[in-house]
Amino acid sequence: MIALTVADTVATLTLSRPLVNAISEQWLRQFEKRLDTLAARQDWKVLHIRSDQKVFCAGADLVELRQRMDAPDGPDEMYAYVAGIQRLYARIETLPQVTLAEIGGAAMGGGLELALACDLRIAATEAKLGLPEVGLGLIPGAGGTQRLARLCGRPLAARLILGAETIDGAAACEFGVVQWAVPRAELPRRAAEIAQRVAGLPAAALAASKACIAAAGEPGRGGYADELEATRRLLTDAETRARVTAFLGGTASEPTRLKKGAVL
Repeated sequence: MIALTVADTVATLTLSRPLVNAISEQWLRQFEKRLDTLAARQDWKVLHIRSDQKVFCAGADLVELRQRMDAPDGPDEMYAYVAGIQRLYARIETLPQVTLAEIGGAAMGGGLELALACDLRIAATEAKLGLPEVGLGLIPGAGGTQRLARLCGRPLAARLILGAETIDGAAACEFGVVQWAVPRAELPRRAAEIAQRVAGLPAAALAASKACIAAAGEPGRGGYADELEATRRLLTDAETRARVTAFLGGTASEPTRLKKGAVL
């Protein structure tokens, strides 16, 4: 249902629940277990989430949705289900490692909300993305209203959510919903290149940068103090010191002048 591999400091979670990677209770539990496994490991810097199905993730499991709708305590069951998705996506969003969603096919409802919880998103130009819940009399309640509004601004979030509009990967890139859009045939290679490039960077600097970016999105708070404290911590980090020393062309005990034209 969800396969995990780790290679070259990239952890890859492959969604593999035919036919559309529907989000069931079992799917949620298995996703959490995969994250538990990764939490016990120190050999990865990037979490790459992809699918081996024709779609990325089409959202809620319709069979379970019908069961909840028919249950006497249906609203309470639905509340608990959506709360579980929220918790999972919040866990993904707050990982210190960088997360990348590779969207090769449809990412609808909870599937798009999963991608929105990631730091980086690349989509096939042909992929379909949308939050269609309003058309069912519901809302994108697994973080969709909040993350899309923060990511793209209220006007665009209102357009896509209130109009239940579906867009393709090219438009998603133009709107800023994803950072890259490429033809589907090129997607696996480009996604792997992005993951490897990020994985080649220092883990401490990635985590600190991610935390400061998150601080910028908190209402009434800037991340300037966070930047200063992160800089202080990083200057005591062994990898940071080694990289800066190599960049300066000297040693920590015998610093040399920067080469003409060099910039940090």
